[in-house]
Amino acid sequence: MSTETQADQLDEQKLSDLVETSLIDLGATVHAALAVIGDELGLYAALNGAGPLSSAELAEETDTVERYVREWLRAQTAGGYVTYDPETDQYSLSPEQAYVLANRESPVFMPGAFQLVTSASKIGPELREAFRTGEGIGWHEHDENVFHGTERFFGPSYGAFLIDWIEALDGVDETLKAGGKIVDVGCGHGAPTIRMAEAYPDVTVVGIDYHEESIDVARERAKTTDVADRVTFEVATAREYSGTDYDLVTMFNCFHDMGDPVGVAAHVRETLTDDGAWMIVEPYAEDRVEDNLTPFGRLAYSISTVACTPNSLSQDVGYGLGAQAGEVQTREVVTEGGFTRFRRAAETPTSLVFEAKP
Repeated sequence: MSTETQADQLDEQKLSDLVETSLIDLGATVHAALAVIGDELGLYAALNGAGPLSSAELAEETDTVERYVREWLRAQTAGGYVTYDPETDQYSLSPEQAYVLANRESPVFMPGAFQLVTSASKIGPELREAFRTGEGIGWHEHDENVFHGTERFFGPSYGAFLIDWIEALDGVDETLKAGGKIVDVGCGHGAPTIRMAEAYPDVTVVGIDYHEESIDVARERAKTTDVADRVTFEVATAREYSGTDYDLVTMFNCFHDMGDPVGVAAHVRETLTDDGAWMIVEPYAEDRVEDNLTPFGRLAYSISTVACTPNSLSQDVGYGLGAQAGEVQTREVVTEGGFTRFRRAAETPTSLVFEAKP
């Protein structure tokens, strides 16, 4: 009779590696909340603007309490987010740290992402119940910081890459320079919607989102720009928005959230001009699960579990495409909706840009 226990079967190196990974994740979980605090209290901004500072100097600069700031700085330094000089007992941001944590226009500005993930986790009780019942959780049911964090996370990258993505489409840049109509579906707070109107002064742009509160924010944002007369925002779903003869339909990181992506594709097809284009920006993903087992893949799968898939399952059909669907599955859905041409037009380390044509 064997007396071998589970402990006897363990590979000590694999066990050690997994424990180390768990410790890293535990630190990262707490760190995410501290990163949000550093952003909201201006701690990163002060370090970036004032040069090397002691904990007391940073506390004075930000009107905070030194003892809290000291502990925060040490945690940030241990995580590689802040640089410490033991000879002067001062802290600073390297150019790379500042670009990621303090430069709000940087395409890799991360505090918005921390705001997004810490806020999305607040639906824990509802998500546990959804796992048992299969019911969905709508985007509108999340904490409002999810919406603001999403804008702050994705907005800078749209500012950096959006026009390059449009230029990669077949003839669209030339069409828009001469005028035309754009509809931005799932526009959220309207950052890319407004950016396109600014880039193409002769186009009209309509932003569509089913979330009324986000549309209210987008309308207020538009009022402060020079393009308010050419940008409108409407509350509507991706499957039912109004208008026809659009030269360009855009969807930024939202197609995989749709409950009925095939039906959405069919509606997009009906609203495009005969030579129009549909630009679909999705999180970067390979087609095979094993090729997505990366740090970015883990982030995308995790956010998809908390927000994207529940949102899809809350809607009619409940397709549940998921944030790591990849090119092959996305093509299948789009062509099933009536499109005959589909290609990868551009990519970044975190985004895939697809072009679909009638």
